[in-house]
Amino acid sequence: MEEQYPAHWEADVVLADGGTAHVRPIRPADADRLRSFYSRLSDESIYFRFFGPRPRLSDKEVARFTNVDYVNRVALIATIGDEMVAVIRYDRTGPGEAEVAFLVEDAHQGRGVASVLLEHLAATARERGIERFVADVLPANMRMTNLLRQAGYTAQSQFADGVVRMTLDLTPTDTSAEVRAAREHRAEARSIARLLTPGSVAVIGASREPGGVGQSVLRNLLAAGFTGPVYPVHREVRAVHGVRAYPSVTAIDDEVDLAVVAVPAESVIDVVKECAEKGVHGLVVVSSGFGETGAPGRARQDELARIARSYGLRVVGPNCLGIANTDPAVKLNATLAPTVPGRGKVGFFSQSGALGTALLQRVAQRGMGISSFVSAGNRADVSGNDLLQYWEEDDSTDVILLYLESLGNPRKFTRLARRIARRKPIVVVKSGGTPAGHSAEALGLPDSAISSLFEQAGLIRVDDLIQLFDVGQVLAYQPLPAGPRVALVTNSDALGLLAADACLAAGLEPRPPVNLGPAAGPSEFGTALAGELSSPDVDAAVVIHMPPIPGASDEVAAELLRVSKGVAKPVVATYHGHLGMHPALRVETGSATPGRCSIPSYAAPEEAVRALAHVVRYARWRAHPAVPPPELDDIDTTRARSLARTTLAATTSGDAAVSRDAGTAPASGERTAEPSPGEALTAPPDGSPGTATTGPSGEPATASPGAVAATSSGGPPRETAAVSAGAAAGSPSGTPSEPPGATPPGTPSGASGGELGGGPDVGRLGSSGVFAEPGPPVEIDPTELLSCYGLTVWPAEMVRSADEAVAAAERLGWPVVVKVADPGASRRAGTVRLGLTGPEMIRNAYTEFAVQLGEGAELAVQRMAPQPAVPTVVGVIENPAFGPVVSFGLGEVTARLLQDQGFRLAPLTGEDAAALVRSVRAAPLLFGEYGYPPVAVDALEDLLVRVGRLAGDLPELARLDLDQVLVGESDVMILGARATLRTPAGPRLDGGPRRLS
Repeated sequence: MEEQYPAHWEADVVLADGGTAHVRPIRPADADRLRSFYSRLSDESIYFRFFGPRPRLSDKEVARFTNVDYVNRVALIATIGDEMVAVIRYDRTGPGEAEVAFLVEDAHQGRGVASVLLEHLAATARERGIERFVADVLPANMRMTNLLRQAGYTAQSQFADGVVRMTLDLTPTDTSAEVRAAREHRAEARSIARLLTPGSVAVIGASREPGGVGQSVLRNLLAAGFTGPVYPVHREVRAVHGVRAYPSVTAIDDEVDLAVVAVPAESVIDVVKECAEKGVHGLVVVSSGFGETGAPGRARQDELARIARSYGLRVVGPNCLGIANTDPAVKLNATLAPTVPGRGKVGFFSQSGALGTALLQRVAQRGMGISSFVSAGNRADVSGNDLLQYWEEDDSTDVILLYLESLGNPRKFTRLARRIARRKPIVVVKSGGTPAGHSAEALGLPDSAISSLFEQAGLIRVDDLIQLFDVGQVLAYQPLPAGPRVALVTNSDALGLLAADACLAAGLEPRPPVNLGPAAGPSEFGTALAGELSSPDVDAAVVIHMPPIPGASDEVAAELLRVSKGVAKPVVATYHGHLGMHPALRVETGSATPGRCSIPSYAAPEEAVRALAHVVRYARWRAHPAVPPPELDDIDTTRARSLARTTLAATTSGDAAVSRDAGTAPASGERTAEPSPGEALTAPPDGSPGTATTGPSGEPATASPGAVAATSSGGPPRETAAVSAGAAAGSPSGTPSEPPGATPPGTPSGASGGELGGGPDVGRLGSSGVFAEPGPPVEIDPTELLSCYGLTVWPAEMVRSADEAVAAAERLGWPVVVKVADPGASRRAGTVRLGLTGPEMIRNAYTEFAVQLGEGAELAVQRMAPQPAVPTVVGVIENPAFGPVVSFGLGEVTARLLQDQGFRLAPLTGEDAAALVRSVRAAPLLFGEYGYPPVAVDALEDLLVRVGRLAGDLPELARLDLDQVLVGESDVMILGARATLRTPAGPRLDGGPRRLS
């Protein structure tokens, strides 16, 4: 039984109150753990579970409940530390149906354990071909009924024999996805809130050594005026920095919410266990010596995350600078940085510990304030995704700044960003590459693709840290512009012209500069700015005040503030070359940090314009309402999935197995190695029949919990879903309380182990039941697959003689194209003959190919597509980090050589498709410029939406190349199509139930 253990079902999860737990399948070795769990249940919970007293489980019952087949009988448990705190199970009752039951320990009811277990069990059930869960619930057990209904699945209920039978259709719905996302958001936000708003802090490793890491953190905590108690922990001394010290965290009499760990790396794991014993909520590990040091350190880092999560702790770090919260009610500076900016509306996340101090100093020098700061270091646990969840609902944060060196779960990151950026702007610096110490893999996409995907999500990506703060200070203190029209008010003609040129280069629309002359004073500046801002043709303003001699500068600043305050148009300035929030341009708030409507200043007009341009593009994105992907009535997703899985099943059980056993090469047309991510997205495919065609010029374009369950008659008494009356106690506000138990009405006599469910697996299972490596790539003709999504491939016929070619042309219709069918031929010159209008021309073409390639060479005959038309290329790749990515570019040779491509995550909305088409530099050719005809861009966008839907629906689609797609005056024509299927190694990242990545 153990060798069938499905390890891919294991997951660390965040609970509703911000704590963590580990979810995994039950094992026979859990027998004692189950007995201990059962012994901690209250009499009331046991009564509601079994409708009668049952002080203990028999050995036979324990053996049955811990020995499951992971197919027809499955149980998952939630553990915290070494203890089981909840269990959920299903027993198959018939085709596509199973009975579900679960039980949560009294002390952990109301923490969201049952809801997260239900998510995971539903995913495992779907993997095993189960479509429905049923459970019998007492009529009075409204909490259990609500839990099942609030899961978001389609639920039905029927009353009979004194119980309510609940039936859940496990097909994922928009509602179930929304419920899962909302619960994930609340849980992860609360887990970060527990870190950033502690009531008490222990500094473990606080020493007397001047300049020591632990002493620095302790000193900064005290200097910031932290509002709670601070406990230095040192095993030998009585006091550190004048504060009583304790030999261990467990020796502290009072509660400890947050522990800052500054001990040698080899001692950190022991400290984590002590903190778990003490009941600490979170850890900040500033110690180094982990993943950044190589393989042994990485193993130590993984162990740190595993143990901390298993005990319910979140971890910032290791090798990090620390965390800070400027809230006056907290005043937390648990960092190594002596200077933390004042209170402000900017949340700041940095993965780099080394850069953290310099970044905080830079913010302070600019006069900006922050709400909170987190340096994640090696990012073993807490990541930027967690902070996004927290800042989304944090009223103290209006703008989010991120310095990222890696992305642990990129698809989740873009999903969160797309939602949050609708309310709060997110500015990102993404460095190239991934540091060795980070718990993240390389993204495997070109940098241009990452920029495109960030743009799709509404992120403002900037090139460097200077731009990060340049853009951040506009967003933090000024309103968003309604458009790109910019007024320029200046006292220098030369600087005004520089600003105008910068606007044009950045895609803005500058008005003629208003040059006031070098002697202009407050009145002139105020009048000019007021006049420009009052114009309906102005969306934003840049003010340049660079007086040649000292004058009434403060009065000018006051006038600028007076005129711009309350106007819903952003104003930025180059004020004396000052960078940041100049004191004279601040709206006073009674604190050291500026208020809203303060005017940010830049050292040069070009920098002000560059920052404003980023904000204009963001405002344009935000002005378009978020819409879901369009409904497509003429698609057959079920058939498409069946085609993909049937093809893969036939390959893995037939030809591929024979090939492996015999030691022979794979069959022609099957790829044996996955193309590199760069090749798949930036290089043309190897070519295929019907791939090359002609562009407008006429030249060929080269292609390139049931702790217990019912038994049969004569077994234990009937068990029915029940909930303890005390389950609501301690339930977090706004979160449904979790019932302690739900049970099935009985296990059917026909439910036997060892039979695989009738539904398709989500991923490929090895003999041990664990997800293996992805299956071998299998290249297919995707014509039938594309037809499921309303897409038709232009027909082509393979021929091996001149007579066959003529006959094919007669069937297809004249004129035709004849080309070499060899997959790699499209990259070679002279492999296509266009516009052949009769048999003689075909025979001549065939003779030329016979001389070039030899007799019997396989050729493709295809009817000539209507002209004029613009050739384009559409592609899909299943990226391990981001999921399905759709690419688009023009099919001309120059566009291919320049890698002029755009990218979007699938599935695509109509707006995504339109933006993708217009994102490439050669897009004007589609709109009638440079002598090209205007073409059916709307039909092209519809094709992209359908391709995106196909990519989103089928994780088995490893790669799709539509090369070329001709865009004509009224329609699009797919001239060539190739696809590679591959059984995925497991569920898509961010595609299954909630889990910490």
